[in-house]
Amino acid sequence: MRIAHLTLPNNLFLAPMAGVTDRPFRQLCKKLGAGHAVSEMAASNPALWKTDKSTRRLNHYGETKPIAVQIAGADPEMMAHAAAYNIERGAQIIDINMGCPAKKVCAVAAGSALLQNESLVEQILKAVHAECEQRGVPLTLKYRTGWSPEHKNAIHIAQMAESIGVSLLTLHGRTRACGYTGDAEYDTIKAVKQAVSIPVIANGDITSPEKAKHVLDYTGADGLMIGRAAQGNPWIFREVLHYLKTGEHINPPTLEEAHEVMMHHLRDHHEFYGEKTGMLTARKHLQWYLCGPAGKNNTVVDQLMLAQTTSEQLRIVDDFFLNWLSSGQQYFAAANDSLQPTPKRRLAA
Repeated sequence: MRIAHLTLPNNLFLAPMAGVTDRPFRQLCKKLGAGHAVSEMAASNPALWKTDKSTRRLNHYGETKPIAVQIAGADPEMMAHAAAYNIERGAQIIDINMGCPAKKVCAVAAGSALLQNESLVEQILKAVHAECEQRGVPLTLKYRTGWSPEHKNAIHIAQMAESIGVSLLTLHGRTRACGYTGDAEYDTIKAVKQAVSIPVIANGDITSPEKAKHVLDYTGADGLMIGRAAQGNPWIFREVLHYLKTGEHINPPTLEEAHEVMMHHLRDHHEFYGEKTGMLTARKHLQWYLCGPAGKNNTVVDQLMLAQTTSEQLRIVDDFFLNWLSSGQQYFAAANDSLQPTPKRRLAA
C-alpha cells in the first residue's frame, strides 16, 4: 500500500475521530495491525493552534511514521497555511477533512458542508496541494458521498481531486445528511474507484473481518478505513488482516493480553494528558472496553466513573481483571469460546 512515495505496512487505516484517535490510541492501533492512522482533525484557524487541545492534537512525539495530520476549515488560504504549519512540525501526509457531519463543524461551512460548494472545494484543494507539493508531501482527502441522498457528487469531487494532484481518497459511504444513521452504502465507493486511478479507501460500517472482505471485494477499493468498530476493540485490525490473508479467524485476545493492553493504553493515556485531564478523558475508552462483546459490566463502569485519580482507575481495572482471571470467565465471551484464563499477574504497579 502506497501513498505517493510513502509505503505503508498494509491497507488498513484507522479513521480520524475527534476526541478518540489521539497519539496513544493511534500508536496502540498501529501496534495491533493498523497500517496507517490519521490524527484528529486540526483547526486551520491560527488563533486555535496554541490551545491545549490543539497542542496535544499536533503532538506526534515518538509516533510510528508516516505521520499524517488532518486539517479542517473553509478558507483556502488558512487551510494552505495550516498545511505548511503542520509540515514544518513533522507531518509527512496532509489529509483534508470534508467528511465530518458534526453540526459545529458544518455550521462554519467546513467538513462535509463543503460538498455543497464545489467551487470552494476546488479552491481549497488547489491551495493546499500547492503548499504540499513544494514541500514534497502527499495530500489526501476524506469525504462523503454527497450532502444528501438526493445530492451525491462523490464522483465529480474525486475526479476534481485527482486532476489537482490529490494522492489518495477516503470515501465514507454516507452523505452529510445521513450523519451516522442507517447503513453505509458501497455502490458510490465502487463507482468512484472505477472513475479514478488514484487509490480509494472505503469507509463506513466495517465492523468485522467478514464485512471487511465483502466491502473490498464489492467496491474494488484499495484499502479500508475502520473507525467506531475500533473503539474498545483495537484488536480488530489484526483480526481483519489475518482474515483477508488466510480466510480464517485468528484467536481473539486472551484475558492476559486484554489486561496488558488496557493497562498499557491507560498508562500511556494518563502520561499524555496529565493527571486531571487524563483521568477524565480515559473514561470513554474504559467504557468502550468494558461494554464490548462480553457485555457491559455496570459495577466496574460505575466505579471507574467515580474514580478521582489516575492511580484509582489503574487499580480498578487491575482488580477487575484479576477477579475475572480467577473466576475463569472470558473477556470476549460472545465472540469466541476458546479463550482460556491465564496466570494472574498484577500490572498496576
